[in-house]
Amino acid sequence: MSRPREFDVDRVLHQSMEVFWNQGFKATSYEDLTRTTGVKKQSLYCVFKDKRSLFLKALALYREQVIAKLKEIEALDSSPGDKLDALRYSLLDDETGCQGCLIVNASLEFGTDDEQVTREAELMVEEVQLVLEKIISSGQKQQLISNRYTSIELASYLNNTILGVRVMEKSGSSREQIETVLRTSFGMIMS
Repeated sequence: MSRPREFDVDRVLHQSMEVFWNQGFKATSYEDLTRTTGVKKQSLYCVFKDKRSLFLKALALYREQVIAKLKEIEALDSSPGDKLDALRYSLLDDETGCQGCLIVNASLEFGTDDEQVTREAELMVEEVQLVLEKIISSGQKQQLISNRYTSIELASYLNNTILGVRVMEKSGSSREQIETVLRTSFGMIMS
């Protein structure tokens, strides 16, 4: 008869995500994970198989959280311009700014060497793109956002800006530099 699980899997996954986010995959040891979570190595292995599996689950959790925040902004009862402003402010007010984006960090750490990490990054880009497209398309219909480019092109542009800002955060750029990039990029798509 197996022993019952003695820890909250969701809590441990969130805590592990934070460790990976701060340190990266390669620099994170199982000792770092067990110290942070308070869960023994064997118990972690039983639930998450290995460090890589835990990391992939952490990436998926991070992606889900980011997309949920974006969808909350997209669902606001406000104009497309106000939604884009809310998104821009959320990027500036993000308390985790100096950490950058976990998925961008992982992409920079792994390059294209790991298919599953690359797939998580691709999913993130696709899902962010879809939310941005909805907001932009709505703004174009209301003539609040430029029709010079398609909603797909503008969403891709803003998505790239967001990714670039996350790299800037991780590399220590000032809030003022980041704010300038965001204000300029978001402003350029408005009518």
